[in-house]
Parts: sequence; C-alpha cells; structure tokens
Amino acid sequence: MQKFKERWEIKHNWQLLFPILGIASLLFSSYLISKYLLNSIYQPVDSIYIGLLSAIILFLTFLFLFITLKLFSVLETKWNVSYRWELIAIFIVFAITGSTAARISDPILSILGLHKGINSWIYWPIRILLIFPIYQVLLLIVGWIFGQFKFFWNFEKKMLRRMGFARFLKD
Repeated sequence: MQKFKERWEIKHNWQLLFPILGIASLLFSSYLISKYLLNSIYQPVDSIYIGLLSAIILFLTFLFLFITLKLFSVLETKWNVSYRWELIAIFIVFAITGSTAARISDPILSILGLHKGINSWIYWPIRILLIFPIYQVLLLIVGWIFGQFKFFWNFEKKMLRRMGFARFLKD
C-alpha cells in the first residue's frame, strides 16, 4: 500500500478516496457498456450471459485503465498539477459534469416541447447550446466539491479567452 501511496503522491488517507472512486468508475462504465453489448446478442437469462458479461467487464476495465494511465502520463505535465492523485479527481469531475449536463438538458428540452424524434433539426442544436452553459457552471461547482476549483477556474478562463470572451474576464 505504501508503494501505491508513493506512486500517486498520496500524503493523507482521505486522498485514497480518489483512486477508489476512479476504479469504481471504470468498473461501472465497463459494466454498462458490457451489458449494452450483450443485451443485443443474448437474453439476460442465458447461463453464458453472466460469464460473457464478467469477461467483457474485466477486459474493458483493464483497457480503460491502460488508456487512462497513458493519458495521465501525458496530461500530468501539461496540466501542471501538484500531486498525481489530483489527475484522478480532475477526470472524475469531467465525467460527473458531462453526464450531469446531458441529463439536465433533457427535462429542460421536454419543458420547451422539443423531443428527439419530432424536431431533430431543431432539437440537437438547441440541446448543444443548452448543455454548454450548464456544463461550464457545473464544471466549477463539481470541481469545487472535489477540491479542484482553482484548476477548473483557470481551465474555464483559458477556454473563454480562446472563444473570444477575454474582455469579460478579470485576472
């Protein structure tokens, strides 16, 4: 355990929460994808279903872990974080924020009377325009909850400058 803490620069036991949440997220994502893939092939009552589901979950978890660790090695220097465990927290914030923004936009569009099947030429552009500001606000809120407000505030300012909103930002 000490080697793990040293590798991720974990100084306090509460910081172990982030690797645990990261692994749980990878497992859950793998489960959802595996279940979706298998439901199109097998009926859930088949005995082979559970074995295949478990095998695909393990494969996807290791694949996602491999990809994530590669991304960490690239982004660690680019994002200039103080500790490696902060990368896990930042990835979790991005995942929670993206999912939440997408979930929040559907009820709002339903209230406006827009649905996927009926007005898809209007629905998708409005949904994207609606998700964007929701995502930006949620990014700061969830980033603050996970102790990464400073990183996400700098991330937001950089993005807004690139979009031409520099005059609205005060440093």
